[in-house]
Amino acid sequence: MKIKIIALGKIKEKFLKDGISEFMKRLTPYCPIEIIELQPTEIKDENLTQKALDEEAEKIFSHIKPQTYVITLEIKGQQLSSEDFSHKIESLINQGLPEVVFIIGSSCGLSEKISKRADFKMSFSKMTFLHQFARLILVEQIYRAFKIMRGETYHK
Repeated sequence: MKIKIIALGKIKEKFLKDGISEFMKRLTPYCPIEIIELQPTEIKDENLTQKALDEEAEKIFSHIKPQTYVITLEIKGQQLSSEDFSHKIESLINQGLPEVVFIIGSSCGLSEKISKRADFKMSFSKMTFLHQFARLILVEQIYRAFKIMRGETYHK
């Protein structure tokens, strides 16, 4: 199963880039994984936020195949423990899905169009994090999920 992460915006901070790069490297023995960075739509007027989110949705949709399993990261999504997340990934692998896509929206969130397309909506926490942290947390948790599945010693 291939994992794709579609994220709006670029990571600017070196420490985040380094952390993401490290976990992407660690994931290579477990699965093919790719990050697609998309340019967020600039919002010049708060009244046009929904229009901008819908424009971003079109960019995202261009990277999703009809048969792709889609997991969105959303504030109101389901919270999972690391073990539950690992079971979720394992279940998707066992279903023989060719591709799973995780979607990280812009700092304004996701269009309702994308949310409706989601097969599963996930939230990391009730806490608020810097938007750019989501990518690092996600790749670390995907790595942890594979370690848990294989009974390896990373997860404690």
